[in-house]
Amino acid sequence: MPRRRLPLLPAALLLAASLSLLNGCSRAPEAETLQGQTMGTYWNVRLVVPDDRRQLEGLRGDIEEALDLVDRQMSTWREDSDLTRFNNLPAGESMTIPAEFAEVLEASLELAELSNGHFDPTIGPIVNLWGFGPDGRREEPPSDEQIEAAMARVGWYRLEYDPATRELTQPGDAYLDFSGIAKGYAADRVAKQLLARDLNDFIVDIGGDMVVRGHRPDGNPWRIAVERPDPSARDIYSIVEVGDAAIVTSGSYRNFFEYGELQFSHTIDPHTGRPIPQELVSVTVVNETSMMADGLATAITALGADAGYDFAREHGVAALLLILDDDVVLERMTDEFAVYLQPEL
Repeated sequence: MPRRRLPLLPAALLLAASLSLLNGCSRAPEAETLQGQTMGTYWNVRLVVPDDRRQLEGLRGDIEEALDLVDRQMSTWREDSDLTRFNNLPAGESMTIPAEFAEVLEASLELAELSNGHFDPTIGPIVNLWGFGPDGRREEPPSDEQIEAAMARVGWYRLEYDPATRELTQPGDAYLDFSGIAKGYAADRVAKQLLARDLNDFIVDIGGDMVVRGHRPDGNPWRIAVERPDPSARDIYSIVEVGDAAIVTSGSYRNFFEYGELQFSHTIDPHTGRPIPQELVSVTVVNETSMMADGLATAITALGADAGYDFAREHGVAALLLILDDDVVLERMTDEFAVYLQPEL
């Protein structure tokens, strides 16, 4: 697929593409929006109102309960979460993890093996060291010695896990971090709550991790806009119709810190213990589930522009990569992603 050259935006504004819902000038009366805060970001559910509004009774509570379950089990920011409890276990001790925790762990281990460790759920010590975890932000990069010490604790293959019993053993100083996949899993759980109520036309959006089902109030497919890499405007880069699927964008613009003239992304390469180069601006992935779309986008981002694109093509991933090359932003997309593109309005 040939690259499309885009005009360069000011360097300070090259924070990558994000996903947004295409809204008209006014909201259609047949649609309803619920929204709130969760896991350090927003949640938004836009749905077509059913003929029987009783289907909406208690919906907000069910959504918040689903989101709280993920946070309660998998947050590194909560001292009482199941994830934190495992991270604090002494070496050799085990715990039986909840079924939802196990689902995310098993997907994480699958992605780790598939990506040769570029997605690694044990990357927590490095994430914290660079100031992107609960230990707090930092103002300068860590030393080589600090990185080496943290890297000694990283390695998904160190985990001992029995899926039959859901028993997970702490190998010693392992620190699980599901930040690259749990938000997508949360979006899937909210979607299941809606489907269980026979609400079949909606978009679930949790911090840019989306699950799309059904149609808009006018009967047309939902359309998702991938924005141009400019955080000061909401111009459309491209439009996609994903049908009944999930779509997720991972980008360095979401979370980074500056030191001098350098920017350090929150996406860490588990093989080097350092943030990925700024070359790969963002990755958008379409998949059956938001959990896998989230994890695949994270893995491709960590792999980098060339290896990430090759990985997506090899494994049939519907992916769009935006790449910074000198004074322009270039695109690479797999054939699987191209089928979702729609003409710009």
